[in-house]
Amino acid sequence: MLCVIDIQKRLTPAMAEPDAVISRSTILMKSAAQLGVPALISEQYPKGLGPTVDALTLIAPPDSIFPKMHFSCVDDPDYRARLDGLGRDQAVLCGIEAHVCVLQTALGMRAAGYQVAVVADAVSSRDSANKTAALERMAENGVVIATTEMVIFEWLNKAGTDAFRELSALIK
Repeated sequence: MLCVIDIQKRLTPAMAEPDAVISRSTILMKSAAQLGVPALISEQYPKGLGPTVDALTLIAPPDSIFPKMHFSCVDDPDYRARLDGLGRDQAVLCGIEAHVCVLQTALGMRAAGYQVAVVADAVSSRDSANKTAALERMAENGVVIATTEMVIFEWLNKAGTDAFRELSALIK
C-alpha cells in the first residue's frame, strides 16, 4: 500500500523542496492507482494545517483521506482500522515531515509487523538535517530507504507492458 503523509496546504510551503515532494508523491499515487496498489492519505490537524494539496486531492481514491491528531498514523484508530483492513503487509511511505510524522508512522508500522519502505526523494522536513537524521534512524530500525523510481519499477516487475509504458512516461 502507499501511505501519503500530511502533504497539506499550510505545511508544505515551509518544507525544503516542497515542489519535488508533491511531484514525486503525485507520481507515486498515479502509479499506485494504475497498478491497483491501495493508497491512504493522512492530514495532521487539518483545521490548523489545511487540507491535502490540490494536486494530490484531485487524484485521491474515494474515502482515502484521514484526518489525525497523532503524529503516527498507526496511532489514529480510523486510519489504523483502514490500514489493517487492507490486508497488506508492505507499506510505502512518502510525505512530511520526515523526522516527525513519517518517522513515527514508519516505526509504528514496523512495530505492528509491516514491511516498510520510505521514499527518500518524496519526503521532506523544514531542515535537511532533520530529514537526513530521520532516514538514518528509520534505516537503523529496519525501514527500507528507496526512491520513487525504485518503488515504481519494483511495483511494475517487468517491462514491455502497457503499465510499463504509461508509468515510464511519468518519470521521464
